[in-house]
Amino acid sequence: MKAFPVWSVANRMKRPLPERPAHICVLRLSALGDVCNLVPTVRALQRQWPEARLTWIVGKGEHSLLSGLSGVEFVVYDKASGLTGMREIWRQLADTHFDVLLHMQQALRASVLSLGLKAKVRVGYDKARAKDWQHRFTHRQLDPHPRAHVLESFMDFARLLGVDPAYTDHLEWNLPVPEAAMAEAARLSGDAPYVLMSPCANPRLRNFRNWSPEGYATVTEHLWAQHGLKTLLTGGGSAQEREMGERIRALAPDEAVIDAIGASSLKGLLALIARARLVIAPDSGPVHMANALRTPTVGLYATTNPDRAAPYLWREYVVNRYPDAVRAYLHKDPETITWGERVRHPDAMSLIRAEDVIAQAEALLALPRTATSEPTNEA
Repeated sequence: MKAFPVWSVANRMKRPLPERPAHICVLRLSALGDVCNLVPTVRALQRQWPEARLTWIVGKGEHSLLSGLSGVEFVVYDKASGLTGMREIWRQLADTHFDVLLHMQQALRASVLSLGLKAKVRVGYDKARAKDWQHRFTHRQLDPHPRAHVLESFMDFARLLGVDPAYTDHLEWNLPVPEAAMAEAARLSGDAPYVLMSPCANPRLRNFRNWSPEGYATVTEHLWAQHGLKTLLTGGGSAQEREMGERIRALAPDEAVIDAIGASSLKGLLALIARARLVIAPDSGPVHMANALRTPTVGLYATTNPDRAAPYLWREYVVNRYPDAVRAYLHKDPETITWGERVRHPDAMSLIRAEDVIAQAEALLALPRTATSEPTNEA
């Protein structure tokens, strides 16, 4: 098989978009928060063309979160497998011809993977939003959408294809949470009401998104004293996350904390979020998982722009110190910087105050408790 069948023509042909695609390919490998933000676009496509096949090429960890999503055929790529893994996917899909490929990952790895897929038309981001020369790997680009939220950027793909605004404006997730995950969550959380706190973001180079254990402990103590709400700590099993959990526990009342760091699966985490009264976390997967389940969410933002990446349904409840961080550590006016520019400074999150987090938590706890969305038990 020819590995790179479209490179020479991809960016030179403005091919027509299909009116009724029979088979749609979504290419988005990572990350957990991003794939949660993409699901409403998948649902809009499904409502517009319920008879169409939809194949989603996704990362290994992300698939463990999304598995069982109704109407979606997953093809899983483990980024650790590199080019070998790509060749396996090309072999797996060698006889598959997509009517349209939605190239929704702004990374060179994904663009290389896309070259071995057969599609009549490839759609990618406009030049302003594309990264790693992504527009050179596609036939059609999105219309410009300056200052778009990540979720809206994904939905722009559906809009370009002509999906009815009734479907693009009404956001739907219906993430599957199997019974085994609900049982796992019940075992970890017990019967007491709780707030879920995921204190650490994914550790990456110069990715300073974590707030202080002192701040988390202050919020934990307030929620326990004022509302009788325990704080359930979640996260992976890394040394950094375990250390953060231990420091929070040392500073907060013993009876107020349930330590589930490193103890849940991703589906189990979804179930824990579904059962929580409230979620508090920095810019990370759990705030977007909570958003997808419509669980009230306080996002903590100073190093990333919440206008671009906040939990979408709960944007007004974000603790937003991003403009202050831009002024203090980039020495720039927030209105003049590149959209989505990060503040890569280890002290930026210290601009968030415990009283700000408590105020937003109180505002959310005061809202009527309505079952606006329930997780499904698909898969």
